[in-house]
Amino acid sequence: MTLDPNDERPPYLQVSGILRAEILTKKFEPGVQMPSGPELSKRFGVARGTVTKALDMLRDEGLIVTRKGSGSFVRERTERPVGLRPHLEMAFTEPQVTVDFTGFSSETLHSAMQEPLDKIRSGRLRPESIAVRLLLPDTSGPMAVPTLVEGLSDDPVLRNRARDIALSNAAGIKHSVEVLAELGLVEKASVEVKVYRASALFKLYILNQRDAFFGFYPLRERTMAIEGENRNFYDITGKDATLFHHAAGPDGESMGSQYVQQARTWFGSVWETIAHEREA
Repeated sequence: MTLDPNDERPPYLQVSGILRAEILTKKFEPGVQMPSGPELSKRFGVARGTVTKALDMLRDEGLIVTRKGSGSFVRERTERPVGLRPHLEMAFTEPQVTVDFTGFSSETLHSAMQEPLDKIRSGRLRPESIAVRLLLPDTSGPMAVPTLVEGLSDDPVLRNRARDIALSNAAGIKHSVEVLAELGLVEKASVEVKVYRASALFKLYILNQRDAFFGFYPLRERTMAIEGENRNFYDITGKDATLFHHAAGPDGESMGSQYVQQARTWFGSVWETIAHEREA
């Protein structure tokens, strides 16, 4: 596969994207040696420095390892859990940035977005547009989680707490993204928030319609004083959710491509049907 002349991304991002997809779809099997720098340079028609930069990204992501004097090799375990942050920062290097999220709250996303947004404010990143969609649980009625331990009973106070956490982080994301357009740092910036009647037992991120990250929320029992009263309840633990990365590659029939397509389809169908704007 050669580079797409109509792709506005820098060549090193295109090269890293193609190689990443080939690793994740097992075109390059775990443990095998990657083609040399000159071979990749000839294949893609780019300078050696471009190839080096692309391989550095794959190394930072843990997909390959470099052995001095031997070259680069695909890691034996490429399907290990991954971190969202480096992939999110990479997504912001592209001209059109899209982020779709569904989960309990967008607290992790809010935190992870700060560095790429800081880079935009300082002029180190210059995307043309940013579009974020947040799909959150509707806390106005009984939920599976959070729930009281005794009798698995619904507690409006716990739901209000969940609502406040979600609202706070969604508002933070909305302000920090949309102010970029107000300052003229990007041409377009939008953050949309919708809710739907479901308890969030997993989280899903879709970045630039090509990368999906999925993780289950572990549940734990907690005791906390809320509104002056101790409450013993079951709650999700977002920070303990292990994310698994799926990337769409050049082969539309690959597992990664199919996963991303189904994730996009699921998100879009919920967004357009049973989700609605949160009432104030």
